[in-house]
Amino acid sequence: MTRYDIPGDAQRIYETVARGGAVIMPSDIGYGAVASSSEALLRLFHAKKRAPQKRHAMVGNYELHREVHRLGRREQDMIDAVVLDAGLPLAVVAPYDASHPVVATIEPETLAASTVGDTLAMLVNGGALQEAVVKIAHRNGMPLLGSSANLTGTGTKFLVQDIQQPIVDAVELVVDYGLRKYHLYRRSSTMIDFSNMSVVRMGSCYELISDIFANQFGTTLPADPGLDALPSGNLREQALNILPEVS
Repeated sequence: MTRYDIPGDAQRIYETVARGGAVIMPSDIGYGAVASSSEALLRLFHAKKRAPQKRHAMVGNYELHREVHRLGRREQDMIDAVVLDAGLPLAVVAPYDASHPVVATIEPETLAASTVGDTLAMLVNGGALQEAVVKIAHRNGMPLLGSSANLTGTGTKFLVQDIQQPIVDAVELVVDYGLRKYHLYRRSSTMIDFSNMSVVRMGSCYELISDIFANQFGTTLPADPGLDALPSGNLREQALNILPEVS
């Protein structure tokens, strides 16, 4: 037994996705299923039994976020306070540059399934392995897209053995790094739409992010009603009255 081989695992993940495959990989906020090709993403979509209004998110890092997203100074300062100063994970929804080389390579049908209007979601600060994979993919101009590795409505999985078999069967590679860092939250990442300053999902570290916004920027985010009232933390699902059950 030894330390996880983050550089080696990142290369394996990249090579699998570059060949058109899909991978279950760990991030600090749970296990995700990622791919790049439309075929692999569609396979994951069907395996997850994903609802039509759901979107893929881009797996990113801070560098890619700064290149792709188009934000005002205040909004960027808010993100920087969370991901740089506090070191917390955050799914950023914001207007994006469709001409960016990584975004421009996304197939049209996949881009349509990954955007809402002129906004694109990207997870930033997902952990060391995510950072390493994104660096390789970014260097090679390849987008990484995906979502949580679970059947829709069953909650984020923080251990590989909790991931349902249809999801495992839909990928070519599973990378197991054990129990994930923010498992006590029992939710995925906090997601904020910076185009209109709305909370999409109350997730990991939401109370810390809310405190940063209130204390540093005078912005009050909605109170979290709790896991029993809103298991997924997704306010857009709540508005559509399609709250999922959490296993």
